[in-house]
Formats: sequence, C-alpha cells, structure tokens
Amino acid sequence: MLTIQSITAEQTYPLRHSVLWPDKPLEYVKVDDDAAGYHFGAFQHEELIAVISLFVNGQESRFRKFATHPDFQRKGVGTLLLNHVIAEARRLGATLLWCDARLDAADFYRRFGMNAVSEVFYKGPIPYAKFSLTL
Repeated sequence: MLTIQSITAEQTYPLRHSVLWPDKPLEYVKVDDDAAGYHFGAFQHEELIAVISLFVNGQESRFRKFATHPDFQRKGVGTLLLNHVIAEARRLGATLLWCDARLDAADFYRRFGMNAVSEVFYKGPIPYAKFSLTL
C-alpha cells in the first residue's frame, strides 16, 4: 500500500542524494530555504520511496528535489506524489507552479500540463529547462 505523508526536510536528504546527485557531497542536495518548505514522502510498507519539496511564495509555488528510488520509477509513484503537490499548492493559494526539470524527465512533466518556459540551461553536465503550470 502506498501512502503520502508530510515529512521533514532531513528525511528527504538520503533519497535526494542517492537519486539526484550521488556523485556530490550530501550538502549539495540541501536547499537554503528547506526550513520554509513543505516536504512530502511516498511510503510503501513504511519505506520512504519518493520525496518532493514544495515552496510557496504568495501565488507562486515551486517544487524541488523530486526523487523516486530507482526500484519504484515508472510505477506511478511519482505521478501520485506530483498530483499531491499540485493539490497542496492550490490549497495554499498558489496560482502558478514551476520547477527546474531535467530534460530527460520533460515528457513526464508535460503529462501534467506543464510546459517549458525557458531556454535549456545546465547544472553541471545535466540539461534542464524551467517548466510551469497555471493552477
């Protein structure tokens, strides 16, 4: 059974690190404003298998550090988690949701109605674009 729960920023760090930036030090996956964010985890049988962090600033919201354990990718876990974050952003009064998306995940974000709104940019060797959704 899969559940989505609020978690602490600290609980997100191991998955953020192992999935997104395993070649960087753990400090690299921490966000300066983690304390101000809303952090969510997907759990299967009490095991944390995916994380996402939501930051709301007035009507604008952003999600960051969205990571799903490789054993659970392409099984609907990320879809459930992102749908949860979209609903939370709306509940918190946001009218815009955006993220810096890795281009290899662009099709996933497009399925939610998100579109690229920037030129391609790089974080290290990885190409990204800003994707957004009007809520």
